[in-house]
Amino acid sequence: MKIRQITLFLLIGTALAGVVMGAQLAKLAEPFATPSVRNAATIVTKPDAVQLEAPAGFTVSLYADNLQAPRTMMYAPNGDLFVAQSRAGSVVILRDTNNDGVPDTRYTYAQGLDGVFGMVFHEGYLYLGRTDSLIRYKYKDGDTQAQGTPEKLVEFPTGGHSTRNIIFSRDGKKMYVAVGSMSNKSDGEDPIRAAINEYNPDGTGHRIFASGLRNPVALTLQPGTNTIWTSVNERDTLGDDLVPDYITSVKDGGFYGWPYSYIGSNYDPEHKGKRPDLVARAIVPDVLIPAHSAAVGLTFYTGTQFPERYRNGAFIGLHGSWNRSKLAGYRISFVPFQNGKPAGPLEDFVKGWILNGGSPGSAWGRPVSPYVARDGSLLITDDVANKIWRVRYNGGR
Repeated sequence: MKIRQITLFLLIGTALAGVVMGAQLAKLAEPFATPSVRNAATIVTKPDAVQLEAPAGFTVSLYADNLQAPRTMMYAPNGDLFVAQSRAGSVVILRDTNNDGVPDTRYTYAQGLDGVFGMVFHEGYLYLGRTDSLIRYKYKDGDTQAQGTPEKLVEFPTGGHSTRNIIFSRDGKKMYVAVGSMSNKSDGEDPIRAAINEYNPDGTGHRIFASGLRNPVALTLQPGTNTIWTSVNERDTLGDDLVPDYITSVKDGGFYGWPYSYIGSNYDPEHKGKRPDLVARAIVPDVLIPAHSAAVGLTFYTGTQFPERYRNGAFIGLHGSWNRSKLAGYRISFVPFQNGKPAGPLEDFVKGWILNGGSPGSAWGRPVSPYVARDGSLLITDDVANKIWRVRYNGGR
């Protein structure tokens, strides 16, 4: 297999916990080095004997069941856990009334919200990112049902990638919305797409914050900073090992390559020679992930329930591949950070959703979003098993 070489982290497998890697030589496969294959996992019922696996000292348990394809989670100011169910078009509330750490009451907050994904509470409102729009409801602590008609702030083009995630700057003055591309790798799209867009809290003042991001899904602020990080699903059909997905810090005005190039200035063969001005300044992402893994969820660990080495590190939800001869993803991965920078290789953290990784492959669930619970455990949505899982640490320090 022919290769090209660049210097960066290529975090392609499980390595020893705690190893600090530094920059290492990475290898990118040539386009079409292997055929492009369609191999989506066949979804099967979870066998009774199969359990999710986590590192020694951690346990995985069921947190909530009988949901409808849960995707993202967000705590309300009063501690209620809001859950977006994209395919059901609804937002539900999980409430723990006796403070035993397990939700015992459930409410349907709102329905008829096709494609609802991103959620954020801000200054008396619940903001929701839908495929076609950004809306907000007035919210007061303890609300169990949406009050009145939502206010539509922004309309988005539809088709193609459908998630619309939202965060606010740390000072609350600006709002950021991730909008994925319409296509796999066509040029000439609406500039609002394949981009992170900046707005005022009322939806005015739009500008493109960063572009060339094929399908940015998660948005989060790195702890103690104003730096936005995102998870990105890169392009398909170039072979098993192209193009790596990634997580990256996002620079104001930054261009990340799509559709003309990938991982810096590596030209896509379909666009060879186009827009050299953009390709010359294409930013190499911070952390690469095996191609087609579908990096969807991203959160930094801000709790104290896990051991010290996990503090401020990144947990990544890999929803799973469809364009690879052997399944990739279908797990939660972890990258340790030190001094605000990635400091080691990608590690498996929770796995076991795959039953057969070949072609055809099979899986009984698909993880989406890791989210730090208020007690420091890690919650994980699973939009195929229709559950939320919880990971707790029970070992020694």
